Amino acid sequence: MSKLAVVTGASSGIGEATARRLAADGFEVVCAARRADRIEAVAAEIGGRAVVCDVTSADDVARLAAEVGARLDVLVNNAGGALGLAPAADTDVADWRGMFESNVIGTLQVTQALLPALVASGAGTILNVGSIAGRVAYEGGSGYVAAKHAVAALTETLRLELVDQPVRVEEIAPGMVRTEEFALTRFGGDQERADKVYAGVSEPLVAQDVADAIGWMVSRPAHVNIDLLVIKPRVQAAPHKVHRES
Repeated sequence: MSKLAVVTGASSGIGEATARRLAADGFEVVCAARRADRIEAVAAEIGGRAVVCDVTSADDVARLAAEVGARLDVLVNNAGGALGLAPAADTDVADWRGMFESNVIGTLQVTQALLPALVASGAGTILNVGSIAGRVAYEGGSGYVAAKHAVAALTETLRLELVDQPVRVEEIAPGMVRTEEFALTRFGGDQERADKVYAGVSEPLVAQDVADAIGWMVSRPAHVNIDLLVIKPRVQAAPHKVHRES
């Protein structure tokens, strides 16, 4: 029987790349995301299962758990994202709420719903996709920084609380990753502004880089827990320190 994995936010970017990587590694992958057409296409290509799921919806998450069933080997909590880049004094509170709902509440709800199946596997893995923003603050990033710090705190707390259970709890914290949608979503569809994020950066990370790292983390022997893996492009020393070619 093949191992079973769930990847949230699997319709694009890191989530899609991770679903493809895990499928290549022999997992049956339940691909969860909000957009039915995208998630169904990805699942069909990798021989997985598609579940239309907004992680902020308790009903959707319950439906995801029903689809997964009684046993689950790996959960990758990837759904989330950033909204806006305004100073804290001027930021839209609605953006903060959106980021906390998707990054934090969504991660909590999915973990709660699937934890019994992870325990039942006898060697489950919860892997939360955080960010270097969950470790270091930067100007304009207050809402996203706060949300990803919360994801980091949730991850560490879960590890403490589940230490007597057959479930390891891990976090990957990527730096600059160039994907089709992350910056575009952050800037409300403004392609020109999104492109400027990566201007002069010849080799940012790409989604596959992060997916490969996730594949390695979850494939370690069951007694090995990779608490935190920080992954950045060589030219990025910190969120606010990136070498750009002129």
